Amino acid sequence: MIGNTSKFLSDVKGELKKVTWPTRKDTYASSLVVIILVLFSALFLGGVDLILSRLIRTILG
Repeated sequence: MIGNTSKFLSDVKGELKKVTWPTRKDTYASSLVVIILVLFSALFLGGVDLILSRLIRTILG
């Protein structure tokens, strides 16, 4: 069992050396895009919720 674990960890280390990690600039740009899309989605869904709640209030009221 210790031999299998040792081989596994060795393989993991080898695979991590093959990974191409993003640069700080790439990470910043991707994060900015995600934040902008989340804010846009929140504003859009909030607006739709507001409109639909007022429409329902008008119909039932």
